[in-house]
Amino acid sequence: MNESKCPVPREQQPTNEFIELSKSRIFSWPKTKKSLILILIKFWVGGFVLFLLISSGSVYFKTSLTKYILLSIFSSLSIPLLISIRLYLGWNHVFNRLISEKVEYEESGWYDGQIWEKPLVLKEKESLIASIEVKPILKNLIQILSIISVLALSGILIFQYNNF
Repeated sequence: MNESKCPVPREQQPTNEFIELSKSRIFSWPKTKKSLILILIKFWVGGFVLFLLISSGSVYFKTSLTKYILLSIFSSLSIPLLISIRLYLGWNHVFNRLISEKVEYEESGWYDGQIWEKPLVLKEKESLIASIEVKPILKNLIQILSIISVLALSGILIFQYNNF
């Protein structure tokens, strides 16, 4: 954005928000689908170990090893699910700001919100960034969230309707 014409503070400009989010250590994970899947699998395995330790103290699960392991597997899905939701919310926020025709911003605090309408050249530039850079990331995150949700719901159904 042209600094002389744009009243929006630099850190609140959608293009700069996109750049900062892209450079962020955590929010750069979904840039490639394979790396995000590997990271989420690592969190899932770590969560599995954690939930194994937690559920090992239950007298109820000591009688059934199958329930004990399955509960840990499906409970540990909550960690990658929460991470994926957080990543999706952050990228979706930037996507919405990039495709918006107006930019909401604060000059010095939460109490003095302003709205600035983007010029046509900037709208086109940011729309291009949104469609080429951010939209594939959101698509990947939705796919991953769907897979994790289906796995978690199937785990709930297994525990609800099966007697081990």
